[in-house]
Amino acid sequence: MYPQIITYLLTYINFLEQIIRTLLTLLIGKSMFDKPTEQPVNKPYRKLQVDDLPIIEVPEKLDYQILLSDYLEQNGNPLKPVQRRKNAKVTVPKSMICPKCGAPSEYLYANNGDKGQYQCKVCSCLFSDKNRFSKEAILKCPHCSKTLEKIKERKDFHVFKCKNNDCSYYQRKLNGMSSKEKKRFKEDPQAFKLRYIYRQFHIDFQPLSKESPELPAVDLSKIYASPHTLGLILTYHVNYGLSARKTAAIMQDVHGVAISHQTILNYENSVALLLKPYVDHYPYELSDQFCGDETYVRVNGRWHYLFFFFDAVKKIILSYPVSPKRDTPSAIRAINEVLLKMKEIPENLTFVVDGNPIYLLAQHFFAQHGISFDVKQVIGLTNEDPVSTEYRPLKQIIERLNRTFKGNYRSTHGFGSKQGSVSYVTLFVAYFNFLRPHASLEGKVPVVNPELLGLPTMPARWTKLIELAQEWIIDQRSA
Repeated sequence: MYPQIITYLLTYINFLEQIIRTLLTLLIGKSMFDKPTEQPVNKPYRKLQVDDLPIIEVPEKLDYQILLSDYLEQNGNPLKPVQRRKNAKVTVPKSMICPKCGAPSEYLYANNGDKGQYQCKVCSCLFSDKNRFSKEAILKCPHCSKTLEKIKERKDFHVFKCKNNDCSYYQRKLNGMSSKEKKRFKEDPQAFKLRYIYRQFHIDFQPLSKESPELPAVDLSKIYASPHTLGLILTYHVNYGLSARKTAAIMQDVHGVAISHQTILNYENSVALLLKPYVDHYPYELSDQFCGDETYVRVNGRWHYLFFFFDAVKKIILSYPVSPKRDTPSAIRAINEVLLKMKEIPENLTFVVDGNPIYLLAQHFFAQHGISFDVKQVIGLTNEDPVSTEYRPLKQIIERLNRTFKGNYRSTHGFGSKQGSVSYVTLFVAYFNFLRPHASLEGKVPVVNPELLGLPTMPARWTKLIELAQEWIIDQRSA
């Protein structure tokens, strides 16, 4: 009975569909019985391009009282204020002053009727009420020297554009387009970048600020575990990537030491707090090949981003900030940590990264502060451009570092707080730089410290590394 009803209903639904298609065909004038033949449209996204820095002109600041005094001395008569007509349609607000010399409103002309342009009788400055430049520098296009116009305000920067149609940059881009690109440009002009664009950052961050490191007040002598036990815990938890619970279990089952997983996490935070200044300010001997990438970690149930920057030759991790956002300020801080570890910034400094545009924006930010370096972007999984072909080996090196970290991190199943993630990453970096032998370095550790070489076991090396960090902190406090 039920199968017959279902068959009848399906037949009836199909009949109604045919009626609807017929009615739509009559209304629209196009057959609704043909199957759609449209293919997905492939519209490649516009890649971020960072242009050269603009011409920056700082307006000359004058004093109208000195100018009036000079006028009196040269002409023998004082410069009179502007004589205004009683029935003038446009008036100058009494609160307005000249942005160049500070002359009050009685020396200002309404220069072009009601269009908002004014002129100072004292210094001949032309200005607009909506676009004064008494406080800010004037930004000009480096190709045509025309003043840039602010078009957008983003969270971390303002966007300025040159809107001069005769600009050589615009004309070169426009004339270089193919007929197919010109046709698409008419339909979708936002898909192309033809005009000069400048991004003015307003991030509250000073690059290369060499402030004193925060020295922790951690006394590991007060913990209940012996130095050897602490070294064992760090070896299992960091070197072999065991979770805190598995580390607690192996300490009990193998070594007969009863310890909770929470105590292990507390030890981890204390040791990381002690080692971080030592790891960050160690005088590393660096090469000239640096690469960077970001990977994911789970913090309090949410994805965070770990930014690794790496010396590809010496195999030294130079930067490892954890951020809840994958944005330009995070990239700036990651690169800044690398620059701080250099004795001097080389002229041909280059960073190899992926196609994320935040690194290009970071490059532009540093250029605005007089710090120049090149950024090479390796895009995609195949070599579709010469840059990717040349620099992909460096990109693969940083990806192997990410896989090594993930192999250790995976057992943690994420972190309960940002402090926990920073502590674990700090211990991993200390292990990777000072304790972990590397095959490409002929079995040597990246940072060779003679005081660690002669120790027979890994727990002893962890203990000695902690001791070296403590001695360094004491020396810094006494200096």
